[in-house]
Amino acid sequence: SLFFAGAPPDPTRTPTAPAARPPGALRPPRSGPASLGPRAESGAPSAADCPEERDLLADAVLAPLREALNACRGRVQKQVCDDIGRRLTVLGDAWAQGKLSTPVRKRMTLLVQELQQQHWDAADEIHRSLMVDHVNEVSQWLVGVKRLIAETRSLPAAETDGSAEADPDQENP
Repeated sequence: SLFFAGAPPDPTRTPTAPAARPPGALRPPRSGPASLGPRAESGAPSAADCPEERDLLADAVLAPLREALNACRGRVQKQVCDDIGRRLTVLGDAWAQGKLSTPVRKRMTLLVQELQQQHWDAADEIHRSLMVDHVNEVSQWLVGVKRLIAETRSLPAAETDGSAEADPDQENP
């Protein structure tokens, strides 16, 4: 019975030992290049804090959107294309200025991937989720992206499935 009497105090003491460690976890993360110095400690480092990385991600999203817009030109009214173009510029500016939250940037990256793979419904679903969850952040430009999805979807298949690149003669029947 002495063994059992001595056992209960041990389990109650063990939780206090790990509790002494967490203050060390409050130190700034050691991720990222050391050249960032104090800036990395002042806030959570992310793509939004690094202009080069932000621009890279913006290009990965904006370049395919602009390509899709160019594919629409000639088949879609100039006024519609110009409006989409203006909205893509607003998106690009907001992204470059770090005004877009991480969830919006991530979803736009996914939306563009779905668009490139012609997963129209998936792209449309991501557009809807952005409109519902982040309306204040996306309202100025997401309408243009929605229109671009719709217009790209309605293009003849040869112009959007990559065969136009493989066989330039196919563009001019």
